[in-house]
Amino acid sequence: MGKKILVIGGVAGGATAAARLRRLDEKAKIILFERGEYISFANCGLPYYIGGVIANRNALFVTTKEDVEAKYNIDVRTRNEVISIDRDKKEIVVKNLVTGEVYWEAYDKLLISTGSSPIVPPLEGIRSDNVFTLWNIPDTDKVYNYIREKNPQKAVVVGGGFIGVEMAENLAHRGLDVSLVEMADQIMAPFDKDMAVLLENHMKENGVNLYISKGLAAVEENGKYVVLQDGTRLQTDMTILSIGVRPNSQLAKDAGLELNKRGGIVVNDMMQTSDPDIYAVGDVIEVTDFNTGLPTMVPLAGPANKQGRMVAGNILGIRPEAYTGTMGTSIAKVFDLEAGSTGLNEKALQAAGKVYGKDYLVTLTHAGSHAGYYPGALQMTIKMIFDLEGKVLGGQIIGFKGVDKRIDVLATAIRFGATVDDLSRLELAYAPPFSSAKDPINMAGFVAQNILEKITEVVLPSQFFDCKDQMTILDVREDAEYATGRIEGAKHIPLTQLRKRLNELDKNERYLVFCAVGTRGYFAERVLKENGFNAKNLMGGYRSYQDLYAPRKTKARKNLLFDGEERPLPDATVSHEATKVPLLTSLSADERAGHLLPDAMMFHEGPAVPDISSDEREGRPLSDAAVFHKVHAVPAILSIKEIESLEIADLCGLACPGPIVQVNKLLETKEEGEVIRVVATDSGFERDIESWCDNTGNMLLENTKMDGKYYATVQKGLASPVSTNIPSSSNKEKTMIIFDGDLDKAIAAFIIANGAAAMGNKVNMFFTFWGLSIIRKHEKQAVKKDFISKMFSALMPRGSKKLKLSQMNFMGAGAKMIRGVMKKHNVDSLEELIQQALDSGVKITACQMSMDVMGLTKEELLNGVEIGGVASMLNDNDKSNMNLFI
Repeated sequence: MGKKILVIGGVAGGATAAARLRRLDEKAKIILFERGEYISFANCGLPYYIGGVIANRNALFVTTKEDVEAKYNIDVRTRNEVISIDRDKKEIVVKNLVTGEVYWEAYDKLLISTGSSPIVPPLEGIRSDNVFTLWNIPDTDKVYNYIREKNPQKAVVVGGGFIGVEMAENLAHRGLDVSLVEMADQIMAPFDKDMAVLLENHMKENGVNLYISKGLAAVEENGKYVVLQDGTRLQTDMTILSIGVRPNSQLAKDAGLELNKRGGIVVNDMMQTSDPDIYAVGDVIEVTDFNTGLPTMVPLAGPANKQGRMVAGNILGIRPEAYTGTMGTSIAKVFDLEAGSTGLNEKALQAAGKVYGKDYLVTLTHAGSHAGYYPGALQMTIKMIFDLEGKVLGGQIIGFKGVDKRIDVLATAIRFGATVDDLSRLELAYAPPFSSAKDPINMAGFVAQNILEKITEVVLPSQFFDCKDQMTILDVREDAEYATGRIEGAKHIPLTQLRKRLNELDKNERYLVFCAVGTRGYFAERVLKENGFNAKNLMGGYRSYQDLYAPRKTKARKNLLFDGEERPLPDATVSHEATKVPLLTSLSADERAGHLLPDAMMFHEGPAVPDISSDEREGRPLSDAAVFHKVHAVPAILSIKEIESLEIADLCGLACPGPIVQVNKLLETKEEGEVIRVVATDSGFERDIESWCDNTGNMLLENTKMDGKYYATVQKGLASPVSTNIPSSSNKEKTMIIFDGDLDKAIAAFIIANGAAAMGNKVNMFFTFWGLSIIRKHEKQAVKKDFISKMFSALMPRGSKKLKLSQMNFMGAGAKMIRGVMKKHNVDSLEELIQQALDSGVKITACQMSMDVMGLTKEELLNGVEIGGVASMLNDNDKSNMNLFI
């Protein structure tokens, strides 16, 4: 008679092990216990069922109890919970959750695959009826039915890991206004911050409100409000908790099996617990980190399934196999982006005491998913980490297509100890629809070789502000690209002119060169070095700089094109009489700027439009999307159908700066007022075209994204360039310089800023000296400083909650009283006012010089704060029609 093997847990590792046991031993008696109703379901697919991507609920079930019993002759007992293990008698105690019967079952070998459960913190209101977790089928049914029956409009997702991000996306697809709350300083922990920001920006672009570095404090008023640790209150109709998971190891603990500090079951490389007749796999166990050799816990479905297959042979003694560790390779879909990671990231290396440049190096490259000349090529960003001997340690890739293939190549390389030289020599499948002759992984290897061989010297975007004052910044992009945005203080010499203009440069200076994505920056660096100059290249170029230092604001999802259908704006009406609301103010800036407005007419401020009389305009619904220019007062009417009927210039596949350069060339052939429409796949085009039009005096009529492509319609020469330095009363821009760090002055500053933003103004807030305390994080940050910097920063208030009143402070009592009065009269707290300003797109800039003097670093400032200098502030002043010094 064969062995009697009991398996506790019927999802992932447990179900896989049971099936493998039967394939290896037809005579074994196998019983599978599952306390839930279902076995082997696709828990990774649950968010997509809620979002409607997976339409059929039955598709979530990989197999059923009946199928497993019929195919594998396994006794499957669902709704049966194992409540204890008697190791001496080699028996388990089981409770039938349907009948209440309690019974015993003996075993020869026992496998524990009890998985993990969502963490639910013991906070006020956390058990409200509209607060959910998402981990199994019953959880999913609760969420799905609640949305169907209650029709919620707002949702808060707590936790920015895989489940949290996927839930935020899918709830947004269902049409909800979604806010994502994350206590850490970034979402998606497997990624470094400079890569996670790409995902954060993309989520904002898709309408998700992000609250980073803000933990959950309470749920109030029967789930109607979520309160964060900084006092922010978010109104919500439903809340999803995805804070993390803990191992379901109480059964093992009660049985006296060895656990680690986090509650994970300790196993050897054969998956045996401290009892040699009991094995364990999946989320419940401690594993060895393949990258470091240290113990860790990695709750991923892939490793759990592989462990389940492997442990079956070990239990039976047939082809025993040692588990060599978990790498943590993972991938996620975040709206249109794919995000993959493998191996070590910089955070893990730095936590282990490793230092960039001494222990490891980094490449940061931008590449296309396949050959640029073949239609449909989309961009990806690749960050690769390697040691000083060239051994590949880790990789992170984010892009619109082709990420899975490249992250798998890097994972394979790491598993087999490959070097960057090996990557450069890899012969990967190539045809124009699939890749380039030099695959993006080859390119990452080439760049790494150049760094190791010191052919190039690089500066990471995260190091930019540490280097900029010691180096001269040289922008080698072409003129058309320069109009899309610039780095303050940079000298501009296009690469195509560099050799002829070397006499403008000083060999005693050190140059930091940048282009759009890094490639031409490298070319320029080599030109300079070959001519005797000292130069380094900014990795990732202006695109990576923008990603890290130019925060995006959340776009509204309610307007414009949704799911390809036209959505009217029914409340928008037109009024042009002097005593009435000015033109355009019936639509917010977000609803106007750079978008098509189906079933709406758009008027710019200025002279009355002669084609429509006042009587016809007054109270008239906005219909037929049209644009009227404020200077010429000449209609340039383009209906949706007319825009869609324009011949489209196909710029797909062109990498930056190609699309902008081609738009510039196309408009050079047009007369003033003529219109072009283009489509591109470059991920930076949506942002670049808006900046380019602002700076060149062309009007952006359309800036939309559909099916991974970016459509732009541009009218030549009708808009006034924003670069003009002549302020006028029609400018809707306000600039404030905040010098003091007093509570009352900070409140006044942000009330004014939010009011101005609400009236359609662009608002700039420049914080200097003591004012920096207002935008400082409340929590102490782990940053290195010299003694003087530590002393200065220690004397400054750490965040807005520590600010004092300028008068009647009474040793802090005055500040507490004014906050109490504000709360009593339902006036938003300073912290809420600051968050409102960030959410409204108020530009908040910290003075770099003051930061250096006061001993502060960027990591100590609130997320969303930009770093700038006097020139940036003066430029904002020049464009503003009101300037305040507070």
